[in-house]
Amino acid sequence: MNITLEALQILDAIDRKGSFAAAAMALDKVPSAITYSIRKLEEDLDVLLYDRRGHRAKLTPAGTELLSQGRHLLNAAQELENRVKRTATGWESELRIVLDGIIQFDHLLPLIKEFEQQNCGTRLRFSQEILSGVWESMITGRADLAIGAAYDGPDAIRMQGDLQTRVLGAIDWVFAVAPDHPLARADEPLSTELIQQYRAIAIGDTGRSLPTMTAGLLSGQDTLTVPSVEAKLAAQLSGLGCGHLPRAMATRYLQSHQLVEKRTDHQRPTETCCYVWRQTNKGKALHWFLQKLKEPVVQSLLLGNHSHA
Repeated sequence: MNITLEALQILDAIDRKGSFAAAAMALDKVPSAITYSIRKLEEDLDVLLYDRRGHRAKLTPAGTELLSQGRHLLNAAQELENRVKRTATGWESELRIVLDGIIQFDHLLPLIKEFEQQNCGTRLRFSQEILSGVWESMITGRADLAIGAAYDGPDAIRMQGDLQTRVLGAIDWVFAVAPDHPLARADEPLSTELIQQYRAIAIGDTGRSLPTMTAGLLSGQDTLTVPSVEAKLAAQLSGLGCGHLPRAMATRYLQSHQLVEKRTDHQRPTETCCYVWRQTNKGKALHWFLQKLKEPVVQSLLLGNHSHA
């Protein structure tokens, strides 16, 4: 290969410092070595990189393109070097975290800011899945840590002996409708037969290969399927349907009378969610998050109960 990282570094230094002589000083080389390296690169590529007709050499269009693209290579090489060094110290180059829809991303921001103070260089990559999609991300290796997974996962998980789970906390559900919804004026407790007559707002399971999981839906009930808990809340606030919402999320809307809580003859029980990781992963970034997820205050924060923590 005719283009080397050293040649790209020289080209970059000339542009940043403004001259061949200044680049030589910055790179601790003699000016003749800089000149030779550029002429050698031009000969190898059979391309003129500098227009030397004026008082001062200027990059040609080809030289400008090489400098622009070459800087991408220099940055990539530096990042690769940093990643190798991080890996040698036990910090992962990247930690992939999948969140169940029950976890609102903004609740994670304080935790992310605290993690940044470690100055470890590990990149965080977050994704969101729903129900079995969370477990599928772990089983297929697309994620290193899952937060908010349904505690009773698919049967296929029992075959994955390397997955570890710990309880994150309990989710209290409230059946709620908009004030102008017909069920808002119905006598309590609402019967199953009555609820079945009205559309439910459901969050779609994102699993592709595992059996679909459902929660809080009645057999034969019409449904409007939405992509997230936030979308479900918005749909119920608009009076498009009924359903259960996490009490921590619904409380402010119940207090402002934008939603009405209704008792049913089959109340949805409090459910437990958990966090999941692969025990063969010994990375320091994962360990840091696992230690934090043990803390009651962090658990309350992630489940939206931070006002009570």
